[in-house]
Order: sequence, then C-alpha cells, then structure tokens
Amino acid sequence: MARANDDVAAALEEYAELFAMTGGDAFRVRSYQKAAKAIAGFPEDIAAVAVRSVPGVGEAIAKKVEEYLERGGFRQLDELRTRVPEGVRRLTRVPSLGPKKAVFLYQELGVDSPEALAEAIRAGRLKGVKGFGPKTEENLLRGVEQLARTSVRVHLGVAADLAERVVASLAGGAERIAYAGSVRRMRDTAGDVDVLAVAPPELMDVFKAQPYVAEVIASGEKKTSVRTHQGVQVDLRLIPAESWGAGLLYFTGSQPHNVRLREMAVKRGWKLSEYGLFEGERVIAAAEEEDVYRALGMEWVPPTLREDGGEIQAALEGALPELVTLDDLKGDLHTHTDLTDGIAPLEEMVAAARARGHSYYAVTDHAPDLAMHRMTLDKALEQRERIRELQGRYPDMRLLHGTELNIGPDGSVDWPAEVLAGFDVCVASVHSHFTQSREEMTRRFVAACENPHVHVIGHPTTRLIGRREPVDADWDAVFRAAARTGTAMEIDSFPDRSDLPDHLVRLARHHGVVFSIDSDAHAVPHLGNQRFGVGIAQRAWLTAEDVINAWPLERLLAFLGR
Repeated sequence: MARANDDVAAALEEYAELFAMTGGDAFRVRSYQKAAKAIAGFPEDIAAVAVRSVPGVGEAIAKKVEEYLERGGFRQLDELRTRVPEGVRRLTRVPSLGPKKAVFLYQELGVDSPEALAEAIRAGRLKGVKGFGPKTEENLLRGVEQLARTSVRVHLGVAADLAERVVASLAGGAERIAYAGSVRRMRDTAGDVDVLAVAPPELMDVFKAQPYVAEVIASGEKKTSVRTHQGVQVDLRLIPAESWGAGLLYFTGSQPHNVRLREMAVKRGWKLSEYGLFEGERVIAAAEEEDVYRALGMEWVPPTLREDGGEIQAALEGALPELVTLDDLKGDLHTHTDLTDGIAPLEEMVAAARARGHSYYAVTDHAPDLAMHRMTLDKALEQRERIRELQGRYPDMRLLHGTELNIGPDGSVDWPAEVLAGFDVCVASVHSHFTQSREEMTRRFVAACENPHVHVIGHPTTRLIGRREPVDADWDAVFRAAARTGTAMEIDSFPDRSDLPDHLVRLARHHGVVFSIDSDAHAVPHLGNQRFGVGIAQRAWLTAEDVINAWPLERLLAFLGR
C-alpha cells in the first residue's frame, strides 16, 4: 500500500518545479527537491512520525508537509498552480526541455503545451531563437512524440501502489477483493487499474468517497470508474461470489490469451465468459481460476505469463516452468548509500537488508567517473573497512563491497585493473552519451563485457519510462558477448527503469545469458523494488537457475571469482 511519503514527496517536487518556473531562487528549489527525496526515502510513514525528524526537512518545509497531511495540499502549492497553466507544466515533461525554457516559450511565443510546441517547430517559429538550433528542435519534436506515447500510461510502481491502496481502502467492505489487469500481469506500464470485488452495491459509494478520487467518470451498481489525483483511471467491478475465479481470469489475461481460451472452449461446444465456463446453462467451472484452467485440460497459468506467448501450449502439456519468485532471491547486488547519491547511511541499508532476510548483500556506490558524486578511492577504501567492521554484526549475512562503474563512450570503466580486483562485485552501467550510433553503443557494451573485472551490466538499455528512450544497440551481439564472457545482465527493478524489459530478457536468455535481479536501492524503501524485477523475470519465463542472486552464496562467490 502507498505510504503518505509518496504523495507528500510528489507535492514537494511539484512545488519545486512550479517555484522554479516562476523565477524562484535556485537554492530554495534544490532544498525542496532534497526534502522530497528525503521524505520518499524515509523508512517510516511520514503521517505517523514527527515531520521534523526527517533529515533535510526544515521548519518552513515541515509546515507545508503538515498542512498537506491535514488537508491534502498546502496554500503555496495551490497558488502556484493557478499561475502556471497545466499545458505549460506538461511542457516540462518533454525530455530535454527544462522549466526555464518552458516558461520562456510560453511568455515569448505563447507556446502553452507540448502539442503547441510541435506546431511552433513545424511552422518555423523557433528559427533564430537563441538556444533552439536545428538539433534542439529535432530532439524536442522527438520528445513530444515520446511524451504522447507514454502520457496515457504510468509505470508499474505507480500503478501497483495505487492498486494496493485501493484494495486496502475497500477490503473492510468486501468478501473478496483483488486487483487484476496489466498490474497483476506485472507489465512495466499500465493504462488503468482494474479492481474486482465480491461485495454489496454500497461498496461503490465507499469507493467514490475515497480521498484518492479526483473525479467520478461513471457510476453504476456493477461498475464504477474514477480518476485519481495522479490522473490514473481505476475501475471497480462487483462480481458474484460464485463467478470469482472466472472473473479474475477474464479481467487479468491479455486479450490474446483470453481469445485463445475462448476458442478452446468453443471447440468443445462450451462458452467462457467473466461469469464462468458453461455448457449450455450448466456451469462447468467458475469459482476459482484453477477450476477453469483445469476444466480446459491445462495447468493454472501464472498471471505474469498470460500474454499468449506459448504459455497455453505449455500448460496443456504440463510443461510450464517453475518461475523464479521473490522468495528465491537470496541477496541484492546493486544498492547505494549516502556516500554517493543514496539517502540512507551504510549501517541503515545493511540493517534493512538483513531484515528482509538476505543471506548476502552488496553495496555498490558510484565510481569517480560520475564526478557529481565526488567519489574517490580513499572514500571507497574507507567504506570497505566499515563494511568489514559491520560484517561482525551480521555473521549470517555476507556483506560484499562493490562498485557501480561508469561505462565510458569507448567502453572503458573507472579505475585500473588492480583497483577493480579489490571489489567483490563490479556493476558497470552507461550513464551518458545516450545518443551514440548503434555500432558505437554495441562496441561500448561488448568492451564492458570483455573487461574481466565486470560482473554485471547494470540497467542495460538506460531507459527511464516516460522520460528517456532506450539506447540503440545490436542486442543480439551484446548478449552473445555477455554469454561468451560470463557477464550477467541486470534486471534493474526500479520501476521507472524496469531494465532489461522482458522482451530483451527473453532474447538474452536465448543466447545463454544469466541475470541479476537488483533493487538499485537509493533508500531503505527501495529495497522492496525487487518484486518488480521478479515480475519482469517471470514474464520472460526465467527460473531461479537463470538468476545469479538466487544462487547459494558459495555458487555466487564462484561466479564472482571470490
């Protein structure tokens, strides 16, 4: 369920953005951004603690947070929202267009939306305007197109948190309740949230009165649709208790999966709907999903596989794989602390990892090539000593000292070989020069795979859902190199990355690549991201054998050369 932290952090981020757009002081903008980051990463629910106990939250910001917690907003944010049109705010969502340029375009050219920006570029109205050369115009047009493709969907982290919040808010009035749709299938993005319930019609009124509801789109006895303050549509459907399994199956599966099931039913002279599997008026199966699949002569299909990607034939043959689960993961090989860009200190991150039951845990702060993090070898060695000291407190959890290296444009990484040899695990990632050609990017990744000290390629496509497109590379060539060199590909579980995406995980697995499902945590709550990475792995049909951090410690250490 979403914590109040997430909503408060979003409000502070919005305030910082609007404040910057209206000419606010840059120092104050950064202070609100830092406070938002601190609150989002705070391990406790902000609504249940003293706001001023959060590091980085001063008196002025605390007052705004307290007002937000009391009424769902604060005065200064409300005022700024009236001064900056919504379309201009959407302009800042266009990749590479910052707040200052967005306001400039609005004030000087009347450009008040991403759509208006595209029109202005095509009409030549930006020609000769300082800071908007031909290459910038090309990038902005591409950014507007990307925004249009993604604006109607949210990443899984947002959708899953909302789905869990809705279910928790209505559970007291329902006999059974669950979310379905693309969220249950763990797709990396969702266009809406589907919730099913066995409950009296009065639950609809309870639903419409919830604080997350901004607008009631449609309301009836069997289905009510609302739009939340995040702009996400949520549909609540009431279904009969005796049809629960059929309804859950129907509203979970992708359209192609469901069509295949209905075709199988029709061939037998049956009918399959959200109310059950029928032969004439006789109900063959309806109460549980397993009953419906069994009646069709097949195994129950895990929700993450219901995409018509071969799962139906495998289920008919009793050949579905034993998919990797969150319980299979024995550790986390990519995490950060406040030594670089994390929120929490080393001790807190290690304690939280132990609380999650990890049997090993790697700290992989950034290396020096990302200069903004001010990492040095001395700092890294000092952290290594602190990890060795901490190891004594956690005899049943192996602590690994790692680093997240930067893959340079030529494929080189931070630090010489003799320094890299001292780390237990090296994750290497691309953090810049995202527009290299396909050939250059491919050579870059292959060179990193061929570095004998690189164990894992981190967030390989570098995508940020809704904000940055994946880099262009010959992934067949990259994965062949990874398989040849024994380099793992990461499934970065941070939901706005979800990287590798499932279709590339399948391709990499085809080439014999192994994987690491990591949280990329920058704060204690982020350690829970691994569930999203497991969803990606399941959608790609991975088993525990395919995932190096599902292996026992001894086998993992052998893989790492330790």
